[in-house]
Amino acid sequence: MPENDVIEYKCPNCGGGLKFDSKSQNMSCPYCGTEFDVEAVKEYANEAKKAETDSIEWETYDENSGSGDWTAEEREGLRLYVCQSCGGELECDETQSATFCPYCGNPVIMSDRVSSGFKPDIVIPFKKTKEDAKNSFFQFIKKKFLIPNDYARTVKIDKITGMYVPYWLYDADTETNAVLKAEKVRKYTTANYYVTETKHYRLTRTCESAYQDLPVDGLTKIENEFTEAIEPFKMEEAVNFDRAYLSGYFADKYDVSAEDGKPIANQRMKKTNDAMIVRSVNNYSSVSIESSQINIENGKIKYAVFPVFLMNTMYKGKKYTFAVNGQTGKFVGNLPSSKIKATIMGFLTFLAGAAVTGLVATIVAYFT
Repeated sequence: MPENDVIEYKCPNCGGGLKFDSKSQNMSCPYCGTEFDVEAVKEYANEAKKAETDSIEWETYDENSGSGDWTAEEREGLRLYVCQSCGGELECDETQSATFCPYCGNPVIMSDRVSSGFKPDIVIPFKKTKEDAKNSFFQFIKKKFLIPNDYARTVKIDKITGMYVPYWLYDADTETNAVLKAEKVRKYTTANYYVTETKHYRLTRTCESAYQDLPVDGLTKIENEFTEAIEPFKMEEAVNFDRAYLSGYFADKYDVSAEDGKPIANQRMKKTNDAMIVRSVNNYSSVSIESSQINIENGKIKYAVFPVFLMNTMYKGKKYTFAVNGQTGKFVGNLPSSKIKATIMGFLTFLAGAAVTGLVATIVAYFT
């Protein structure tokens, strides 16, 4: 038999190599001493093999199949703003007065026309105003205990910029095969002992799901954690792209290609499927993914722009950036933290933990 045809069965508990025991007629692990039914081991090995390698099938995005490049008529009236500090290039209508970069806050320079770039297929228009974004910020900081008092009292928003952020939208049918670890824990007392009994299980699950318009932002200038945190966008309000929606706003070009966005989409789909599989398993004390494999088929891609407000504040020489979903108003951002308040919070947490520990100790002493 060729070497690559050799099959080795691994112990589900410790990973050691299983051997057939002629006396018990079971598969036995020489390392942890556990025995398994032969058919159960074969089935487990087959399911584990399914969860080894992902299968990905995406179309290649043809930029000419969507809205295509700008026509000469559409280019007329559009301007390109170039930041000399960070290199950001922002397209907008000729009515937009651009004086600063929404990313780094430095002045930008206007060019006569937009540079080459493909038009989006769809757009979600702005629903919120700059005043809405400002109100969202102040509501946000009211709920944050750890921010310094002088920041909350004196903070001023440096700039608020409305811009259309480029996104790639991914559609796909997926199937995930997973092997899970599960435990059942039972605690009880005897005349002399407190007993914790733990039973270990290996489970297999399959999840089928279809994704439509899964967004991946097409900009490296904005952190993915920001753009993902302000999701979801309401796709039912998306319309075919028209230049008129740019009026009064910036619209940055993508610098992450549809091809480069695929691994991010793959990971998001796989992570979501894994989470759904874990949630589907009940009646166990704990459940976790041991291994999983995703098959992605019928993958299709669209190019879109979504509305986002960016704003900056300064505190002790450091800039803090925030983002607001221009459609729903959802707000995310980083805030300065007060060391004194953080210390107080840590101390209160310690006291709470100590109080619980004392209560447990009292209960144990009572039963003893």
